[in-house]
Amino acid sequence: MSIDSRVQTTFPLNPGRRKSEYVHPRHRSRCAGTVALRVTVERGEAGGVKRRRSCPPIKTGSEAFAGFRFPPEVILLAVRWYLRYGLSYRDLEELLAERGIEVDHVTLYRWVQRFTPLIVEAARPCRHAVGDRWFVDETYVKVAGQWRYLYRAVDQNGQVIDVYVSKKRDTVAATKFFTAAITAHGVPVEVTTDKAQVLAKTIRELVPAAHHDTTQYANNRVENDHGRLKARLRPMRGLQTDRTASVIIRGHAFMQNLRRGHYELGIDARPGLSVAAAFDELAGAV
Repeated sequence: MSIDSRVQTTFPLNPGRRKSEYVHPRHRSRCAGTVALRVTVERGEAGGVKRRRSCPPIKTGSEAFAGFRFPPEVILLAVRWYLRYGLSYRDLEELLAERGIEVDHVTLYRWVQRFTPLIVEAARPCRHAVGDRWFVDETYVKVAGQWRYLYRAVDQNGQVIDVYVSKKRDTVAATKFFTAAITAHGVPVEVTTDKAQVLAKTIRELVPAAHHDTTQYANNRVENDHGRLKARLRPMRGLQTDRTASVIIRGHAFMQNLRRGHYELGIDARPGLSVAAAFDELAGAV
């Protein structure tokens, strides 16, 4: 039974939704118990390729939910709604109250902060391989009334590669960002940035073989992508700490990649239900 349908048994989330709109993961044939990588090639933008990796079977475990008064399906539903939609914690509290689930907005905040990293980590084996052309840029977010630099990178397929929140815009911050991204995803063939000297120096030191493109307008892909994050942060009353900011921003990147089809999750779901189906699959791995 899916997360939505379990809650719906008592408090309908969407009266017009049919239970048969997507196939539950338990009834799907997935990966046949192998962890070996299966790479398929799809035509990507500008003749590139989009590499897929098979998702290993998700193991069932609910240790993370031990001690919580609410069942896992309610907690994951709240986290999914918060990451997916432009809601504040009080908006989410009201939506759940309309469905008979009385939970304080502070508790919802704690759920999001605790379970978002666990969900992202549980989905990591099912993530598609990152492309070899990276678009890197910095933008700004306000944390506790102070501006912070946010490093973000996307590939040629639109997948958010990594994010990093920093107090300073210097070589140390750029090096940390690139080092983490390269460690997780390998060395890119091409890196596109603006003409910031800090980024140019870091690229020369860490990926000297990569082509560094600083052509005007070449970085519009990631610059335009910043707007989606800013739109999500707008309904919030502000980020209070660097840690909570990092959790929310990484959770948004995960949700963005999930909706764009960069995970082998919810792939058999009907249009509009892939995110719900993906969270059903991840429920047993958190």
